[in-house]
Amino acid sequence: MWWSPETFEKKKTYLEKRMLIVRAMRRFFDERGFWAVETPALQECPAVDRHLHAFKTERKGADLTPLETLYLHTSPELAMKQLMVAGVEKPYQICHVYRNGEGSRIHACEFTMVEWYRRGEDYRALMEDCEALLKAMAQEIGAAHFEHRGVECDPFAPWVHLSVREAFERYAGLELDDLLEDRDALAAAARGIGVRVIESDGWDDIFHAVMAEKIEPHLGQGTVCILYDYPACLASLARLKPEDTRYCERFELYVCAVELANGFSELTDAQQQSARFETEMQAREKLYGAGEAYPQNKSFEAAMAYGYPASAGIALGVDRLVMLACGAEKLDDVLWCGM
Repeated sequence: MWWSPETFEKKKTYLEKRMLIVRAMRRFFDERGFWAVETPALQECPAVDRHLHAFKTERKGADLTPLETLYLHTSPELAMKQLMVAGVEKPYQICHVYRNGEGSRIHACEFTMVEWYRRGEDYRALMEDCEALLKAMAQEIGAAHFEHRGVECDPFAPWVHLSVREAFERYAGLELDDLLEDRDALAAAARGIGVRVIESDGWDDIFHAVMAEKIEPHLGQGTVCILYDYPACLASLARLKPEDTRYCERFELYVCAVELANGFSELTDAQQQSARFETEMQAREKLYGAGEAYPQNKSFEAAMAYGYPASAGIALGVDRLVMLACGAEKLDDVLWCGM
């Protein structure tokens, strides 16, 4: 998209703050002993999540004969975990990632993500990282608070830690323990509080609808909210809680009712990881049709079989952070060039 000089002048303040934030973000991780890494954007498997759609291409030989199908990564997760197995204890990466079919006020099909990992730590260490990072970024641009669409959030006020179970009870009036993995019970409960449910909706679709309509609008108002311990069926590659395996050690970070980051204690069991991948890909084909499953990442599988260390990892949307720190209306306002 071409900008006129007038358009650039309107965006200039946001873009200057973006430069400061990204520069400070690199300094933040460098000063804490993280390794800045770069992994390939082209991957044989772009994602583990059934709902993420990747951009597809193919690698050709010198004679332009197709050799293999590749995808632009939806996050650097699988490649960075291989570095963890190799011995990099604290990697971080600020990179562009690509998700097809995404585009809205707070979504873009190409955006910037910072992802980092800590060997020998769990998701609580990542929560501490997030608090230090957001405060440092606010200080860098002299922002006393984050703001978005009339909602303010003070990163320097005491943060709220709220379990998903508590959030369902507080904001939706639902006892989540009684609804876990029971699609019909959750559907009836959701309809009872005015959330629309259709017959093709699965348990996770209904869960996310309740989250979007009844819970997320309350999160990150006034101060930052960490929403933690998601149901096990939404674990992705997160470790289950040893004391209650109905839930997993996963959290999301909310500022001004906007989800900013997703982190978890890592699942290290290679067989469980493989089983979860198969489950996700079967669900993906059921949702989006035959041939829509992604192939397994052979190098990732080999690394996991070698032995993935106990660790925790997180991804945070850089563009969303800049948008919130600047008080911008939409993501496109803080991108160098929108789509």
